[in-house]
Order: sequence, then C-alpha cells, then structure tokens
Amino acid sequence: MTGGDGLNKLKTYFMNRSISSKLIFYFFGVILIVTMMITILGNLSYRNSINFSQNENTNQIIKQINYNIESYVNNTENIMNYMSTDPRILKFLSDNKLKNDNLEDEAYKSIYSFVKFNPKIAGIMVVNNNGGYISDVMNKVSRQSLINEEWYLKAYNEPDKIHLFTKPTGRNIDNIFRYSADEVFSVSKAVVDSSSKKINGVILIDVKLDVIKDIIENSKPGTAGFIYIMDSNKEIVYTPVNNVVYRIKNEWIDKINNEIIIKNINGENYQLTKIKSEYTGWETIGVFPESESLRVIEDIKYYSAIVAVLALIIAQILVIIFTRSIVNPIKKLKKLMKKAQEGDLTVTFNAKYNDEIGELGGSFNTMVKEISNLINLVQVEEKKKRIAEMNVLQAQIKPHFMYNTLDTIRWMAEEHNEEDIIEIIEAFTNLLRISLSKGKEIISVNEELSHIKSYLTIQKIRYEDKLDYEIQVDDNMLEYKLIKLILQPLVENAIYHGIKEKRGSGRILIKGEIKENTLIFAISDNGKGMEEELLNKINYMLRNGNEKKNEIGYGIFNVNERIKIIYGDEYGLQYESIYGEGTTVLLKHPIIDGE
Repeated sequence: MTGGDGLNKLKTYFMNRSISSKLIFYFFGVILIVTMMITILGNLSYRNSINFSQNENTNQIIKQINYNIESYVNNTENIMNYMSTDPRILKFLSDNKLKNDNLEDEAYKSIYSFVKFNPKIAGIMVVNNNGGYISDVMNKVSRQSLINEEWYLKAYNEPDKIHLFTKPTGRNIDNIFRYSADEVFSVSKAVVDSSSKKINGVILIDVKLDVIKDIIENSKPGTAGFIYIMDSNKEIVYTPVNNVVYRIKNEWIDKINNEIIIKNINGENYQLTKIKSEYTGWETIGVFPESESLRVIEDIKYYSAIVAVLALIIAQILVIIFTRSIVNPIKKLKKLMKKAQEGDLTVTFNAKYNDEIGELGGSFNTMVKEISNLINLVQVEEKKKRIAEMNVLQAQIKPHFMYNTLDTIRWMAEEHNEEDIIEIIEAFTNLLRISLSKGKEIISVNEELSHIKSYLTIQKIRYEDKLDYEIQVDDNMLEYKLIKLILQPLVENAIYHGIKEKRGSGRILIKGEIKENTLIFAISDNGKGMEEELLNKINYMLRNGNEKKNEIGYGIFNVNERIKIIYGDEYGLQYESIYGEGTTVLLKHPIIDGE
C-alpha cells in the first residue's frame, strides 16, 4: 500500500466519523493552532528583539575594537613620520657607507626616544639604501643585505602607504629579546625626501601582539564569545585560545557583508560577523554562541507550554458541551443532503425550531424542489429541441432532392424514350422508399449504398458518358447502422460542383472502410477542384457550425450538423481538394450496431 492510499484511508475514516467527533476535532484544532501561533510568534518576537539588541551591541563592540586597532597602527605610522623628519635619522639615511658609528649613535638616540614612551614596541630598525641599518634591539643575522627583504621591498615600491606583516618569519633579523613570530607583527614604511621625492630608506617597527590582546580583552563581548583578527592574506593575526576559531572556514567570512550569519560548529550554532578596515586591510571577526542570547527564552517556552495545555483542556470541555446542542439536527440535514446528492429529490427536512438550522433546512427543501423541477424542464426542452432540429434538417434535405429528381424526369420525358423513363422512375421509387424507411432515421450501410446506387443510376442516365462511378466499400461495414441520407448530398455536390464544371467525362469514387472504430467514407471526384482559400473557408465553416449555409450548400451543411448534433464534434465532414485535379470529402461516423 502506497503512502497516498494510506492517507486516503485515514481521510475516509475521519470523514465517516460522527459530526460531533469532527466538530470537537475542528474546534480543538483551531484552538491548538491559535495557541501555538501566539506562543511561537511571541517567542520569535522576543527572540528577534534579543538578537537585534545583541547584534547591535556586538557590532558596536567590533567597530570599537577595529577603531582602536586602526588608531594604534596610525600612531605607529605617526612615529615613522616623525622619525622620517628627524635630522639625525635623515643624516644616517643619506650616508653612503654601510657603517658610520657617529651617525649611528645619533640615530640610535632618536630611536630610543620613541621606544622609551611606547612600551608595546618590540623593536625599531632603520635601513638606508646601501643596506646600512640602525636599531635598538634588532640585528642582522647573515651577511645578506636587508634591502632584499620583503618588508623593505614592499615599502620601497609603494612608499605612499604603510605595510603590515603578520607572523614575521624568515627574516634576516634577530631580536635580542627573542620574540617569536606569534608574539609580534611588523609595520614598514619608506622614508621619502619631501623636496626631491627620493626614497632614502625604510623604517621597520615590530609591535607586540599584546596591544591587540589588550584592546580585545577590554571589550570582551559576553562570556562565551570571542573576537579574532585576520589579515588580508587570510592569516590569523591574533586569536584567544579556543578550539572553535580554526574550524571557521574562510568562505564563511567572505560571504559576510554588513550582516550576521549563523553557522554550526562542533554541533552548536554560532553567530559570525566582521568589519574590514580599509586602512589596515585587516578583518575584525566576532564569534558568539547563539545559545548565550537565548537562554531566557527557554524559561518563557516552558511557562507558555503550561498555560497552553491548561487553555486547551478548558476549551475542549466547552467545545463538547457546545457541540451536543447542535449535532443532532446537523446530522439529520447531512443525511438528507447525502440522499439528494445520490439522486433522491423527494427528501424533506422537518425543522423543530426556527433557528439558523431550521432556516437552512427550509432553504434545502426549496432547493431540492427547484432542482427537481429544473431537471424535468431541461429534459423535456432538450428532447423537444433535438426532435425539432432533426425534423428541420431532414425537411431541408428531402424537398431539395425531390426537386432535382423531378427536374431530371421532366428532362428525360422530353429527350428520351419510354424505357429510359421507366428505368429512372424505378430508381426514383427506390430512392423514395429508402428515404421514408418507415419513419426510421437510422438505416444500415447496405441500405444507404442502395440509395446511392439508385441516385447515381438516375444521374448516369442524365449525363450518359459524361459520368462514371465506382463503389468500393468493405463488406464488414454493410450491417452497421448510420444516419440515413447522408451520402447522397455529398455525391450530388460532387456531380454539380465538380463533374458538371469539368470538360470531358467525369468519375466519382465512393470508398468505405473502418479505421480506429469509426466508419470512414470518402467521396472523390476528378472535377475542377477548389482553390485553397475556398477550401479553408469551407472546412472552417464545417468545424465551427457557421450559419452561412448558402456558401457551402444546404445539403452539405445539414449532413455535417446532423452528425455532430447526434454524435459529437469529433465526427462530421472534412474536404480535401487540389485545384484542377479534383475534390474528396471525408465523412466520419461512429460504429452503431443497433438503432
């Protein structure tokens, strides 16, 4: 059994329950849904309010941390700018020698004056274009020139801005205090002559990461959240010790754009947000567990659930009492409606009271009576309409054909001898016999073909060698029934509009076969045919029941309408023609075994 069958059985079982049970279920469901919606929407509203407040607070904290870091880096840049204008530094940078003790001593004094008042500076180094350098606590490790260092080259090539380097490893520099790469970050900037714009050297300052640590710790958001810093190369500049930060994917951070996103890390949802500094290129990223801001909601959910359960119990008791007062008359009305639905329009609802249900029962009684009257009226009118249509259509065919036949007899009496007249009269008598058919409107295919043969006998006598015909009908069709006198108008139309307009002899072929449980007749002539515009116009009129009968002939129109009225639009006539070669009309008629 499929899931759909099981659902249908469950639905049927429920719908077959008593109206009392269903009312109780409906009211309970409505109350349950309303209670749940109020509880859920209230919790969501409170949750969104908490989230919004915390998000605003978090964004302010991150902005402040980002601002403080930018301020410290900017102060470091200001130190470099002051040093770039210090005459002692400038003299050292302008010296062409790798080593000059006098100038180095003076430059060292300048460096010391800045280090003394900035305890977070781990070291300062000034390097001239010849590779000579002066520093307070940093020394060159190998003989290789410092001007080939990455920090030097970047500052030299881009002298208009500062350059930051996190985890400075692989440098040709050593610090007497042995700071590790995880304890400092570096800042370098070129010294540019203000007048000549010539680059005289580069200043490098190592800054202790304690600066960033102190900034973050002083603004720690919450108890479980943390903030870390990442540079433009996606390297972590600083992070507090935890097991979450290294599980955060860089693509998550890249997708953050002035918003907060939620990601699951180690089975817990975390809120992530960031601010990128245009000045340093660093990103300040905040990570906060979602549960920290929502603990209070759990208590609200608990109390809301208790209130909802109590409300449901009270409401259910009231629903049962209310349902019993209306269930019996509704049950009765339901049964009567079901009988009326099944076709019994004699049912009547007897109301005891004049309340809404009583008025509904009275309206139901009126409705049943009106439906019964309308059904009877429609049946009578439809029957009359069908009979009238058939009589009118049949009456239009018979006088038209009899006129043409009498005209032929008159012409033969003038032009031929008595034997021909006898033959044509016998054929005409056969036509009348089949046309009358003892009042029957349905005859066999064999009788219809006999009618056509009699008609063609008359026409062949009239037109002599100008007309020839052939009938090819499947023997299996002969005993099937069809509407009488539907082939003769088609043959007549082929003679008067096809053969008669043709020079020389003409030929008519009548074929009949069974295709797709349908009787198919094809009447073809080798007459003048029709132009495409006229052919399309006639087929359009036949398909749509156009009333312009005079444009396609009464006989053709009536045959098509008789078939469609009785059997439907999928049956009827369709013309095919090639101008100058001939015309074929196809007739589709359903297979009928009896009348």
